[in-house]
Amino acid sequence: MGERRQRIRVGSDALQELIEELAARLRRSVVVDDPLVRLICSSQHFGDEDPVRIRSLLRGRADDEIIRYVLDQGVARWPKPDFVRGRDDLGLLTRYCVPLRERGELLGLLMVVAPEGTLTQAETDTVAQAVPAITAQLRADQRAADTEELDLNETLHALLGSGEAARAAARRRLLDGGLLPDAPHAVVSVVQVSRSVEPPGQVESALRAALERFLRTRSADGAMAVTADGAALLQVSTQPLTARDLADQATAVREALAAYLDASAAPVIGIGGTQDGLADAWTSHAQALVAARAARRLPHLKGIGAWESLGELAVLLQLPDHALNASLLPRPLRLLLDSPVGPRLEGTLRCFLEHAGSIPRTAEALRIHRTSLYYRLRQIQEITGLDLDRGGDRLVLHLGLRTRELLQAQTAEPAV
Repeated sequence: MGERRQRIRVGSDALQELIEELAARLRRSVVVDDPLVRLICSSQHFGDEDPVRIRSLLRGRADDEIIRYVLDQGVARWPKPDFVRGRDDLGLLTRYCVPLRERGELLGLLMVVAPEGTLTQAETDTVAQAVPAITAQLRADQRAADTEELDLNETLHALLGSGEAARAAARRRLLDGGLLPDAPHAVVSVVQVSRSVEPPGQVESALRAALERFLRTRSADGAMAVTADGAALLQVSTQPLTARDLADQATAVREALAAYLDASAAPVIGIGGTQDGLADAWTSHAQALVAARAARRLPHLKGIGAWESLGELAVLLQLPDHALNASLLPRPLRLLLDSPVGPRLEGTLRCFLEHAGSIPRTAEALRIHRTSLYYRLRQIQEITGLDLDRGGDRLVLHLGLRTRELLQAQTAEPAV
């Protein structure tokens, strides 16, 4: 699915004027980035541009490798200005970096290109004198946009919530305000960040940055709601988005978050099913939350769960955590697992159920003779006391095995 490349909101004319004035006094290139090292505004060149600066200007953002390198220097926590050392292999010249803060909150990063790795005292004084006005203007620019984002956040939370009246009112606000079209198909993806060592606000900024490229694509229009540890992306379209489109999108979001956040953030993404327009988007959101839970509990999903592929696990995953434990395993299955031949017969039973009780296909999959398979199935029936010819008995065992799969995955999940 082709996405529209989009940069962080462009700085105001007033901010641009302050940056140009500082650059002219220093005779050096100056840039203001957001806390995720995404370009807000940039001065004219003074013959000190490097490949990183040129690519950033052309694309509206730095490469992920550059972003990760700068953030790994700890710039978001720097109490005072310092140098981000250049790297020839990345095409990066050394930069003098000034964290722009208001009451401790990091608003952005002021970067002055300094290839020689130093500035004179007069130059650092000039930068220090310009910082208060630049910071104040950056905050003013952000406040104007934050008001709009807060209103949209509240509207989307209402649209995806449990109250029918609130959902109807939110739908009207989105349509009347022209924020989203009245398209026939709607799908919601959720992103959850479980743990992170990032500074306050960094996760929210990273989520916005990772999702914003999908707010308008060739296939869909979207809107997002972001919190301190998660986000929901609602997309509407005239044709339903394909499973491949949504999977590729989720992969791109995870890759972006890997550039913006430390690995401790451990993000997972859940993709809901496609529903009938904005009126039923809340159903897709509920499904996406279940899919995200699957992505968290099942390592083989590699951080991305899709409702449409969960099958019977979708039912089990809606149980609360305290209830999803070994007590849910049916007694017949526990008898089988505790028996001396349990491991071998469990594999046989799983294969038999996965092949809908077909003897020929099960024997072929296990690479055993049908006589051996019949013998194993009789053993299973004797130990469990169930009849594998009965659909209800097979369902009990199949759900039991699926529950066991979830419990094993939770136990095996590595600590992050």
